[in-house]
Amino acid sequence: MLYSLVEMNRAAMAPMRLMAKSTRAILEMTANPMRHTAFGRSTLAATSVFERATRYYGKPEWQIPSTTIDGKVLPVQPTATWTSPWCKLIHFETLGAPAGRPRLLIVAPLSGHFATLLRGTVEAFLPTHEVFITDWTDAKMAPVWLGRFDLDDYIDHIRKAFTHIGPDAHVVAVCQPGPAVLAAVSLMAEDGDPALPCTMTFMGSPIDARKSPTVPNLLAEERSFEWFREKMIYTVPAPWPGMMRRVYPGFVQLTSFMHMNWDRHVDAQARFFDHLVEGDEDSADKHRAFYDEYLAVLDLTEEFYLQTIRRVFREHRLARGIFRYRGERPVDPGAIETVGLMTVEGERDDISGIGQTQAAHELCRNIPDHMQTDYIQPGVGHYGVFNGRRFEQEIVPRINAFQEHIAGL
Repeated sequence: MLYSLVEMNRAAMAPMRLMAKSTRAILEMTANPMRHTAFGRSTLAATSVFERATRYYGKPEWQIPSTTIDGKVLPVQPTATWTSPWCKLIHFETLGAPAGRPRLLIVAPLSGHFATLLRGTVEAFLPTHEVFITDWTDAKMAPVWLGRFDLDDYIDHIRKAFTHIGPDAHVVAVCQPGPAVLAAVSLMAEDGDPALPCTMTFMGSPIDARKSPTVPNLLAEERSFEWFREKMIYTVPAPWPGMMRRVYPGFVQLTSFMHMNWDRHVDAQARFFDHLVEGDEDSADKHRAFYDEYLAVLDLTEEFYLQTIRRVFREHRLARGIFRYRGERPVDPGAIETVGLMTVEGERDDISGIGQTQAAHELCRNIPDHMQTDYIQPGVGHYGVFNGRRFEQEIVPRINAFQEHIAGL
């Protein structure tokens, strides 16, 4: 019912949003003398804030036209090199780049935002790597006849991505996919899979959510499992292609995240209004760029979401050594012996607390010490672990150095 109400509200707001856009277009006309008055600037700012607050934010474009390698600006072409109904493996082909660069798989989270949230992560590695990323399907766009997609299917997709990219690649798991990537690599190591990666890096991942529990971690344990099933799962309404599919809606996840820092988001909207009134377009553009990405959300299938809540955040199965792939096959990270392991955490991370990612070192007990490293980035929260100036200047060089060290062994 909630999903239908949200769609009805969006439809009801459409005429007012259209009116706001029309008013803005009139005020922006060069010949309109009102645009230069205080009243005109305030009205223009108000209509912009209202229109953005009530619009639907679709999947963003990658917007990575080029990268710089050895002082040369080279064009970048994102291309889907492997696809399934639930995922596209995007290769950022850099035209004219030197041959033989290390291959890097970035496993994007399936937790409410599109893979484009990692645009900055991709850009930071493009000068040194052949970059691939998992681009997960929005469940509301998946017709019900495609069937289920659960946590074990997610693990299968990660293995297929490794197979497509080839052996001795590197993998970076950002946040939520950490346990699934560790499970996939564990199974590959046990099977002697030739596509086994050279290194694996986990960044702000809930490998063991019992350590330094944050607000989302505590919520997952305080509420009953049935509460999540009854309160968090809704049916996709028409006219979405996935109508009748049961999902965890992206707007519910977004609302939860925004309420964690509600004052900050309200202040951001107020500053955006002030920037527009003052004519500070640079600051306004930065606001637009951030929220165009942040407010674009996707839905998760019911089975994937509930299995993740139960197996990762409530029962901590991987950390406790009781994780079973498809309910039958034990998953043992101790099977990994030849893959380098790096963990990265943020000092101020309020999503994955300190120690949750580091737990991977305890689980991967048979990786030699000289093939492991851990790093805590001072002064950054969850987002800063994989994006921003400190990520580019302090975290990426450490990851690159670690990968070079392991590849050279």
